[in-house]
Amino acid sequence: MAYIKKGSLIISCQAVEGEPLYGYNIMHLMAKAAKAGGADGIRCNYVSDINSIKKEVDLPTIGIIKAVYPDSDVYITPTLKEVKALLEETDTEVVALDATLRNRPNGEKLEDLVSYIRKAKPQVEIMADIADLEEAKNADALGFDYIGCTLRSYTAATKGIAIPDYDFIHTLVETVNAKVIAEGGIWEVGQLEKVWAAKPYAVVIGSAVTRPKDITARFRKVTDAALGK
Repeated sequence: MAYIKKGSLIISCQAVEGEPLYGYNIMHLMAKAAKAGGADGIRCNYVSDINSIKKEVDLPTIGIIKAVYPDSDVYITPTLKEVKALLEETDTEVVALDATLRNRPNGEKLEDLVSYIRKAKPQVEIMADIADLEEAKNADALGFDYIGCTLRSYTAATKGIAIPDYDFIHTLVETVNAKVIAEGGIWEVGQLEKVWAAKPYAVVIGSAVTRPKDITARFRKVTDAALGK
C-alpha cells in the first residue's frame, strides 16, 4: 500500500543555507499551515526539520537531505551518508534521491543506494527525482516507487525548458510503471489545473507556498516592469 495516496497535494516545506528562513526551526509551522490548507503530504529536507514536522503533523513525508560535494552536481540525497541518516534518524515514509544519470559524489552508484534502502528498511518507499525520459526509464527499471520531474530544467541537459512541462508529465505517465509525481514551476492555479490534466499520480508544490523571498521577488519583477524600472 502506497504511503502517498493518489491525487495527493504535497507541499514542500524546506529552507537551505543562504535562504532567509534557514536555521530558525520553523519548517514544522510551515507544515502545520500546509496541512490546515489541505495538504496531503510534506516534502522536507534535513533530519532535524523532518523530525520536527513529523511531530507536528500526521502526514506522510518525502524526506531528502541536500548536500553539496565538490566532485558532483548531484545534491539531493547524493550519497549513502545521507541515505543512512534518513533511514536511521527519521521516520520518513518516502526517501527521495536524485536519479539523474550524472556522476554521483565519490563515484557512488544510484543502483547501490536503491539496493541499500530496500535491504535496510524495506518498508520505506523511494522517489526518483529526474530531469528527462532516459532517467525516468532507468529509475523505473531500478524499481522506484515514485518518479518525479523535480529536476527538469535544473540540469545542464534540460536547462531552459519551460516548466511545468505538461507534455513531459503526460509522457512520463504513459511511459513508466512507477507512480508519477509532478513537481517544479507550479505557481498559479491555472498551471495546476493543466498539470492535473496530464494525469500524474500526485503533485508537489514548493516555492509558491513556502518561500516568501521568491514569492515577493516575482511581484517585485512585475512591479518594476510596470513602473519602467
